[in-house]
Amino acid sequence: MVRRGEGRVCPRGERIAAGLRTFRPVRPRLRADRRAARKRSRGRGADILLSGGEGSGRISPDDFRHIALAETVSTNSECLARARSGDSGNLWVTAARQTGGRGRRGREWFSEPGNLYASLLLIDPAPVEHLHSLPLAAAVAVHRAIRRVMPPGSPEVAIKWPNDILIDGRKTCGILLEAEGLPDGRYALVIGCGVNVAVMPETGLYPVTSLRHEGATISAEELFAHLFVTMAEALSVWNRGAGIAAIIDQWRAAAKGIGEAITVNLPDRSLSGRFIGIDADGRLLLDTGSGAPIAIAAGDVFLG
Repeated sequence: MVRRGEGRVCPRGERIAAGLRTFRPVRPRLRADRRAARKRSRGRGADILLSGGEGSGRISPDDFRHIALAETVSTNSECLARARSGDSGNLWVTAARQTGGRGRRGREWFSEPGNLYASLLLIDPAPVEHLHSLPLAAAVAVHRAIRRVMPPGSPEVAIKWPNDILIDGRKTCGILLEAEGLPDGRYALVIGCGVNVAVMPETGLYPVTSLRHEGATISAEELFAHLFVTMAEALSVWNRGAGIAAIIDQWRAAAKGIGEAITVNLPDRSLSGRFIGIDADGRLLLDTGSGAPIAIAAGDVFLG
């Protein structure tokens, strides 16, 4: 969902990715990884339509800038700080380690080396009234990237409402969107992605897993190369909110638990019922058996 609220800068054409235990330039490797990721996209469109300022018009994934950090407090915080300093957006920030990574409701996010910590800064990506649908597009993008790196015969990769990614029913990725109005009138929105690639926390709110535990042998750097492409694909379909119907169709096709019994923890209560889908605004629709379905905009979902 959308929450309001130190490194090397690589010019276009000279991007590097972090995610390993040490910070080192990997330009040739990353370019090769991106070429492979694009090949696997099988020709699907990957242009993004953005609005406002220097970032307006159709651009390819190569027009994004990328900042790779050895360590930061939070890649989301880094993006927002750069937005406040006048950054034009279309900026990816990755880090090998976060010292203050966070998830929904301010929860601490496990951020040890070996996993992917990546945030994308967008400036004025859509009219504000359409931003509620962006978390669904982000989930579609990350889901697609993870599916592309899993070996044949691996367990099911699915989306849990609104934008957690599960492998075999266990959480491997969380996505946090944060937005902020800037003093100059622009609107900054950050899509933050944390993926358990090599390691995972011992405990958590939900059962957890990692890509390595499920048989994938890729690095955080290689996964980011795929995400770089799939995020472009999803944002192109989303098209500043105009393509939300197509995104909802893709989201539903990958969703976990539709038609099944779930429990949703809200700040003041818990609700149980049957998950019957999402509405045009991306809200969870819960049939409690007592009248019309309840539309829920935010909450912690427990399957089964």
